[in-house]
Order: sequence, then structure tokens, then C-alpha cells
Amino acid sequence: MHYIDGFVAAVSDAQRETYIRYAAEMAQLLKQHGALRVVECWGDDVPEGKLTSFPMAVKREPGESVVFAWIVWPDKGTRDAAHTKLATHPRTQRETNPMPFDGKRLIYGGFRTVVDV
Repeated sequence: MHYIDGFVAAVSDAQRETYIRYAAEMAQLLKQHGALRVVECWGDDVPEGKLTSFPMAVKREPGESVVFAWIVWPDKGTRDAAHTKLATHPRTQRETNPMPFDGKRLIYGGFRTVVDV
């Protein structure tokens, strides 16, 4: 089954279009390195929680939205090889292509698919 990288971040509403351009550029780069699909979603109905929630997890501040994204890889080996190559790729360097959000509040992880209907 496929391997999934998942992400949740808080992005300034003022940076929405910049983020979308950045995400589209990164999606093409990821696909060039083996990703099958890249999905980026801008929060539309993301409620505050009392114990847990997406806004709490990323410490969303006023004027920010929650972004939820995932990358579908054919397998973990392809994902790991891509991460290794992309770590030094010129287009992923923060100095020349900074992320339009606070990477310290990004939540991410790799997941093995167990159900895919």
C-alpha cells in the first residue's frame, strides 16, 4: 500500500496566495521525485476545541488559517529517497525559498496505509 506524509500548519491569511504558489511549486518538485499525489487544503470549517483541535495543535493565532496537506508516495523507500535528495535541493533551501509560514508550528509525520477504500 501507499505511504503518506501528513502535515498541519497555521498560515497567515495575508499570505494565502503566496502559500498557494509555494505549495504548487513544492508539489511539482515532490512529483518529480516520485510523489504520486500532493493535496493542499485551506481550512474552511476548523473549529476550536476544548481539549484538542487543529487550531490548538498549530497554535493558530488571529488572522491565520489551518492548512491540512498530504503527499501520497508509492512506498516508504521512494519517500525516504526523495527526502534525502530534497534536503539539499536548491528550491527547498529556506535562505533562497523561504516557507510562507512558521515552520516551528508545523506538525508532520509519515504514515503506513492500513485502509484505502
